Amino acid sequence: MNIPALHGLAAATALRRLIKAPLSSLLSAIVIAIALALPALGYLLADNAARLAQSVSGRPEISVFMNVDASRAEADAVGKILRADPGVAALRWVPREEALSQIVSGAGLGDIASTLGQNPLPDAFVISPRDETPAAFARLQQTVSALTGVAHVQLDTAWVQRLDALLRLVRSAVLVLAGLLGAALVIVTFNTIRLQILTQRHEIGVSLLLGATRSWVRRPFLYFGALQGTLGGVLAWALVVAVQIGLRAPVAQLADAYGIPIELLPPGFAEVLGLIGFAAFLGWSGAALSVRRHLHDGVMAD
Repeated sequence: MNIPALHGLAAATALRRLIKAPLSSLLSAIVIAIALALPALGYLLADNAARLAQSVSGRPEISVFMNVDASRAEADAVGKILRADPGVAALRWVPREEALSQIVSGAGLGDIASTLGQNPLPDAFVISPRDETPAAFARLQQTVSALTGVAHVQLDTAWVQRLDALLRLVRSAVLVLAGLLGAALVIVTFNTIRLQILTQRHEIGVSLLLGATRSWVRRPFLYFGALQGTLGGVLAWALVVAVQIGLRAPVAQLADAYGIPIELLPPGFAEVLGLIGFAAFLGWSGAALSVRRHLHDGVMAD
């Protein structure tokens, strides 16, 4: 029998064991689902909070001010370099005349402006970065500051840095929670497989006496743990979607009350696959540790 057929037989055996005890299998899967749904919901809320903060605060920008005595040729050269930079998503040119007219019209300083004689404002560029991380802002600042004719570069990064630090903290907390709950789920699967081995120890011993290899004996338990973890991951995704649907109406009411665009988005396809795959890996890991431990203890050989 070839290797794919052996794995298929082991998977079928594990599936039969899972179906044979539906209540215990479902309860174990529900425990896995609840434990995984907690960090998944934390990640989902952090991701939606980041989208909300960006939509409310707008895209961060970088203001580039030329020297007051810089020529138009120098400004054009700087603009050409900035447009060619791959980190620049959009570039807006603000000539000094336009800047002065905006200040005068916005603040009602027409009388004062008429007494100046000469426009004291420099030409400027407003950059919308393609990457909005603090590291990308710092790179653009260093690049732009070195250009000829540039007097000052002003970064709109205060709220970006605060938001980035807050999201890093939340995501780190979610990862720590996922790690702790993942370890607990490995222990749950470990004990589940241990009980199965103790229940089937005589059957396993007969199989070994008849020439079955330890890989043959081990494989169905590994698939059982993976299948149980997969079922738990699917239920965890269902819980996350149920909570997201349940919070949709309260979130919409909150958005209407404050006049802000809040929309609680569900997890994406890649995130769902990651959740289910992580659950399957936890189940497989717990089963592997349990089978390895009991093989070494000689339980299967009794």
